[in-house]
Amino acid sequence: MELSNRQEQIISIVKENGPITGENIADELNLTRATLRPDLAILTMAGFLDARPRVGYFYTGKTGMELLTEKIKQFKVYEYQSVPIVVKENASVYDAISTMFLEDVGTLFVVDQNSFLTGVLSRKDLLRASIGNQELNAIPVHIIMTRMPNITVCYRNDLLIDAAKKLIDKQIDGLPVLKESEKGFEIVGRITKTTITKVFVELVMDEHL
Repeated sequence: MELSNRQEQIISIVKENGPITGENIADELNLTRATLRPDLAILTMAGFLDARPRVGYFYTGKTGMELLTEKIKQFKVYEYQSVPIVVKENASVYDAISTMFLEDVGTLFVVDQNSFLTGVLSRKDLLRASIGNQELNAIPVHIIMTRMPNITVCYRNDLLIDAAKKLIDKQIDGLPVLKESEKGFEIVGRITKTTITKVFVELVMDEHL
């Protein structure tokens, strides 16, 4: 977040004199309380200042980067998950390759007849299966997929930063977002490296508006 000159002055006054009332800050700047109110609201919502009734404003001691980091750590998976691209267990490798190409994704999620997650297909899985003279229409994806429970997953209420760490640690393109039930794991979304990149780019751009 880029601060105006007046907002920088307000932070400086509060640092030196806090806790300090809004009226006293306005007096320091030779402004009315009404003129100052929007700036104080912005600085409080952004986390640079905090306020207590009948006490006044005080500086939180946090830098812009610290506030940005705290904000990132609050993001949840369900806020950013996208629609999962799935194929059935009995789909052919050829169909899976076609789906991956048409949907422009790096990971496909394999589901059973009840739409519960049973496996994952990566580009590498499909590339390995396509090498040689095999008839791709005759090979079902359940033969080559990575099966549960050997799949890295996340859940709707997980922190987005934890999902990002799993992507990096496992060096994979995407994670299925699961909802657990008595019968199995329902796939309700996906988190990918592209998802994470978009979130952080948009966040940084917003902070500079």
